[in-house]
Amino acid sequence: MSSGISRRGFTLIEVLVALVIVAVGVAAVLGALTSAANSTTYLRDKTFASWIALNRLTETRLSAAAPVDGKTDGDLTYAGRRWQWQQEIKPSQLPGMKRIDVRVRLLDDSKPGAVDASISSSTSWIFEATGFAGAAIAQPSAALPVWEPAPVVPANNPAGPARGTTSGGIN
Repeated sequence: MSSGISRRGFTLIEVLVALVIVAVGVAAVLGALTSAANSTTYLRDKTFASWIALNRLTETRLSAAAPVDGKTDGDLTYAGRRWQWQQEIKPSQLPGMKRIDVRVRLLDDSKPGAVDASISSSTSWIFEATGFAGAAIAQPSAALPVWEPAPVVPANNPAGPARGTTSGGIN
């Protein structure tokens, strides 16, 4: 009598091998997601730091007073987080021009004035920007610029347009 029983299903070893394969796949997916999240956070912080540094440069350039050599620093809250900036103004190699270096880093929210512990002290600045200001760059004034184009003088009329015509008109 032949046994007509066929075995269906998986053995314990086959099930365990399948679970190991699934676990390795899930671990790889989680690793990729964690890396993407960390990259997104880093790029967000770098973008905010660049905006803060460029804003500081712009404020210094637009100041009515000429920039004074030396270091200054300050804290601010931006995008719901605390940031620290440091600005150094020094003479440049061009006469009458000042070099402005601005550095920005994220502060630890739990301790006022403390740098984020995840960043080493030697590389704690997230973003650095450099700009220039001086005599060659006009200081801001209350006078509004004239944006109207200059009248166009036709090539065949060096004296300018005739009376009663618009610039560039043909008589």
